[in-house]
Amino acid sequence: QVHVVESGGGSVQAGGSLLLSCEASGDTDVIYDMAWFRQDPGKERKGVASISHDGRTQYAESVKGRFTVSRGNAKNSLYLQMDRLKPEDTAMYYCAADFPLAPGANLLVTGWSRYWGQGTQITVSS
Repeated sequence: QVHVVESGGGSVQAGGSLLLSCEASGDTDVIYDMAWFRQDPGKERKGVASISHDGRTQYAESVKGRFTVSRGNAKNSLYLQMDRLKPEDTAMYYCAADFPLAPGANLLVTGWSRYWGQGTQITVSS
């Protein structure tokens, strides 16, 4: 069992920055594949940024150049630095984690992760 907890949501004006954090606890011998997703009410959950167990990163086109995903010093900690935020970035953000997939797997699609955090709200006002 893997327990995932996000923190760092909040409200900010357009152009501002926020940092999201995520911790995944479970098997201490494993580096998980991890990713950030976001979801608007009534819409499907979409991948935002990910980092694989071997350090490969992926970004959705809408956030490239503005968001940066990284791991912390703790083995399964994950960060999302969000800069130049836009009103369309407003959503509930979720952290996902699971045991490593095959190299090169697309982590920006749903379905690969069994473990999710409870979500944290990001609101960007214009």
